[in-house]
Amino acid sequence: MPVRTHGGQRRWVAPIELASPEWAAFDADRADFNGALAQFAIGLLQTALPVDGVLQWRKRLMAPPQPAELEDALAPLAAAFEWDAEGARFMQDFDLRAGDGEPLGIGALLIESPGENTVKNNSDLFVKRGHVQALCDHCAALALFTLQLNAPSGGAGHRTGLRGGGPLTTLLVAEGTGAEGPHSLWHTLWLNVLDRAAFEALGGDADKSELYFTFPWLSSITRLQKADGQLTPAQVHPAHVFWAMPRRIRLDLEAVSPGCCDVCGRESSRLISRYVTRNYGLNYKGAWSHPLSPYYESKEGMLPLHPQPDGLGYRHWLGWVLGMQRDKRHVARAAVIERFFSADRERRTGVALRLWAFGYDMDNMKPRCWYDATLPLYALGECSVSAQQALRDDVGGWLAGAELAASYLRGAVKGAWFSHDARGDLTFVDASFWSRTERPFYELLSGRIEAARAEQAVLPGEAWLRVLQNTARHLFDAEWVGAGPVERQNPARIAQAHRQLVNSLNGPKLRAALGLPQTESAIQKTKGKSKDKTKGAPGAKENE
Repeated sequence: MPVRTHGGQRRWVAPIELASPEWAAFDADRADFNGALAQFAIGLLQTALPVDGVLQWRKRLMAPPQPAELEDALAPLAAAFEWDAEGARFMQDFDLRAGDGEPLGIGALLIESPGENTVKNNSDLFVKRGHVQALCDHCAALALFTLQLNAPSGGAGHRTGLRGGGPLTTLLVAEGTGAEGPHSLWHTLWLNVLDRAAFEALGGDADKSELYFTFPWLSSITRLQKADGQLTPAQVHPAHVFWAMPRRIRLDLEAVSPGCCDVCGRESSRLISRYVTRNYGLNYKGAWSHPLSPYYESKEGMLPLHPQPDGLGYRHWLGWVLGMQRDKRHVARAAVIERFFSADRERRTGVALRLWAFGYDMDNMKPRCWYDATLPLYALGECSVSAQQALRDDVGGWLAGAELAASYLRGAVKGAWFSHDARGDLTFVDASFWSRTERPFYELLSGRIEAARAEQAVLPGEAWLRVLQNTARHLFDAEWVGAGPVERQNPARIAQAHRQLVNSLNGPKLRAALGLPQTESAIQKTKGKSKDKTKGAPGAKENE
């Protein structure tokens, strides 16, 4: 696995070396590979090195295992990680062979590669065909694991991943320096490992100890699910969530040649150029709960979140970090985040943290974007449970107010530019608003958490209201409407839209969303609107 030292050099290491304090992070040539490596290593530790209780977990965090200890822990799982064997191979279908079907180019393992119809229609305009034609063993294994993690819909019988196509993953990341020096890759990995009881509570049957219940490629899939059947958590070991295999794939390890890998650029004596696949693999259904993903409530129950075209930003901070239950919107933070803060770990470990969120924004089988961001936590774990609940309420109000202000701005820009029946995508207006308010949001959040840690009463709602008002007015006046050519504008329509924007930003609805007391002017505006609505109504004095 490629890792980066604290000095910025790249090294390639085996799993038994993961606990070395030399490594700062994974260092693959692709962002999605780094996300897959993190999940691979966390799953490996969760499967091979379970601990009982928070105290043992904390001890392991501060005293990483030596390579010999990791080697002993991983030895019972060695059969699951064979790469070039006659039978079971890592993440490859047990029953398939290289000659079973028409081979595909190895580049098709990469999620962004153009599909058959795209190539047939000659519509691969941005991501060209043939960009990746040969992979070394290391990159081929990573590409295969990344595909199984993020598997989008791929046609009839080509299953999506256990969390659907392109799931969102949120991890705790260690940063800064501790008593023993800089926090290492080990700290980041172990922060996202659960103690045994918390992990097994997520689902699965811990009594299913045979390895194929955890690693499905060790046997025919018919031993796990019947033909045209489904696979539920109760049918497998809890650790299966890290090793799900929705796609049936077999790499051709005979048709190889020496050369340079098209991903990592390293020379290899064996480059893999093709594979075969078959549909109707494992069909994941039921109440699966992956510890590294946040979930949202829907009519079908709790479902894993997926990145959307609007990206990753501070508007997601609350749901991913503290969870959210507001206005019929219920978001549950990932189990590792929930366990960390509920077990009061940060206060006792002294590890500075950030939240790492990443994943593919998928449109069925088409990847629109890979999103990758880190969000600050500002020593949130040092706040009491009651202080965290109060913070959840406050930040929920801030975000509700920001959404309302963004809608006011979007409506005003549309009103200034177009007639009422105009249609079109104005999400770029929202994007500019969220981008401009991100820095002041985190400044206020940092102060609010600092006050919560000190058990001080701070009410930054008025300051946030001014940020929303000033940002929306500036974007309207200077960057969207005001920046347009005068001769192409409609002054009357602009004046009306601007007046409506200002009234809305100073009105009672925005203050109510932020949980602020109403001012006299806002109350008068509300009364004025009520009177306006009565004009022309039957029985109103104005019509008598």
